[in-house]
Amino acid sequence: MIKIILDCFGGDHSPEANVEGGLRALERFPELHLILTGDEAAIKRCLSGREFDQKRLEIVHAPEVIGCDEKPTDAIRLKKESSMMKGLIMLRDRDDIAGMVSTGSTGALVTGAMVRIGRLKGVIRPAFCPLLPTMNGGIVGICDSGANVTVDAAMLRQFAIMASLYLDNVYGIQSPRVALLNVGKEAEKGDEIRKEAYGLLSGTEGLNFVGNMESRDLLSGKYDLVVCDGFSGNVLTKATEGTALELLKKLKKDINSRLLYKLGALLMLKMFKEEKEFMNYQNYGGSVLLGSSKVIVKGHGSSKAVAVEKCIEQAFKMERSSLGAKIEAQIEKYEHYED
Repeated sequence: MIKIILDCFGGDHSPEANVEGGLRALERFPELHLILTGDEAAIKRCLSGREFDQKRLEIVHAPEVIGCDEKPTDAIRLKKESSMMKGLIMLRDRDDIAGMVSTGSTGALVTGAMVRIGRLKGVIRPAFCPLLPTMNGGIVGICDSGANVTVDAAMLRQFAIMASLYLDNVYGIQSPRVALLNVGKEAEKGDEIRKEAYGLLSGTEGLNFVGNMESRDLLSGKYDLVVCDGFSGNVLTKATEGTALELLKKLKKDINSRLLYKLGALLMLKMFKEEKEFMNYQNYGGSVLLGSSKVIVKGHGSSKAVAVEKCIEQAFKMERSSLGAKIEAQIEKYEHYED
């Protein structure tokens, strides 16, 4: 049995979406056991009248909630009765619990994970790796997307190693094509960190490094993974998501502007629905925190039930594949880093 903690508060649609997503995941994975943290009365109201295997679900009362506007260091220090901190403390103290899913404050989750959970052996810094859909129907990972604003070349190589193993073990993408985010495709482009990282990535045995990537090619389908610092990765991810959403809005506005366009849209309604689903980030789960000593998945703050279900699926498959042990073994082949 794989036990996963589900933080039921902190997201825009909590606790209803979190509980619903959890129940869907329980139905799909017979080996899954969920521990729901949050206000017990509110969680029980969401569970009322629902059928589920009560032996595979438990509730831990946590009356406080960490808001996204709170300072992370203060939140993890002062709000020990919050749904997030209760979960992280349990994750640290209990060997039978594999991981945690949260849609709450990103800053508090990262800070709490580093303070309470720690890193895998050899990992310099953990990194977030979200997924986006590509134009050929695949996915592309972005590592890092916000956990580390500044990086060095050795960290970028570790991001590539960890995320490649993640894509292989969880999504079955063998030998993922790895690119380095840069201002040009030529090997000599970029600052000193990018130039050094290019050399390290090129010389890493077993890593399918295919060179630099310009941001405009992110969704092209030519790459499975892009490695970058957390600042650039966060901007890249949000700019891409925002552009897609605004284009959909414009398309809808233009269709409604003329009767002829509306008639044409009716004939293409099925295609439009398929494209909308394809671009819906809710279908791609959350950002996994690679390098943490236990599984951590951060869902988007606006996650609905389907996204929460996907986040739990990610955590479940990461643990089932023993991803942490594989990351440690792969990193150990290269340089040994001081804690």
